[in-house]
Amino acid sequence: MLAGPLRASRSGGRLRGTLGVFQKITTTFTVMNALQLVRQVTAITGFTHSAGVEVKSAEPGRVELELARKPDLLQFNGYFHGGVVSGLADHAAGAAATTALPPGKIAVTVDLHVNFLAPASGSKIVAKANTLQVGSTICVVSVSVETETSTGTQVCAVANAVLRVVDMPQLGTPRP
Repeated sequence: MLAGPLRASRSGGRLRGTLGVFQKITTTFTVMNALQLVRQVTAITGFTHSAGVEVKSAEPGRVELELARKPDLLQFNGYFHGGVVSGLADHAAGAAATTALPPGKIAVTVDLHVNFLAPASGSKIVAKANTLQVGSTICVVSVSVETETSTGTQVCAVANAVLRVVDMPQLGTPRP
């Protein structure tokens, strides 16, 4: 876990766009700061820490997370549980939106819609999140969740998330 508060370089703007096509007004996080922030939040005690979520990449507005197959994450039939797939998509969406926000702000989910397309039967699942729209109060993110099997990569779920912009709490501070 990284120590101390993170400060992102801010130039006063944000990413704006529709349908995943961004106009780079200014970015609020550098790629390194985005990666540090996502890694720090993912490492804090909770679902992502306990499940073993790994941050593969992060840049302003985009995040890729990976989760290896473990017995605790599977259904009775050996596939990743739908709740695990949804949880990974949710965390990826929040991380992607947060990296596109001004410093001191985070995005929390207000709506998550997941479509399951195929069983997540592989050795791992990978969530790739792309921020579609960033506003001062609401963000919209799309997520593709893939499973990697011996025969290749298959999209097992897609998700759309609407997130609310709020002030960032102290990281690692326990809630009552």
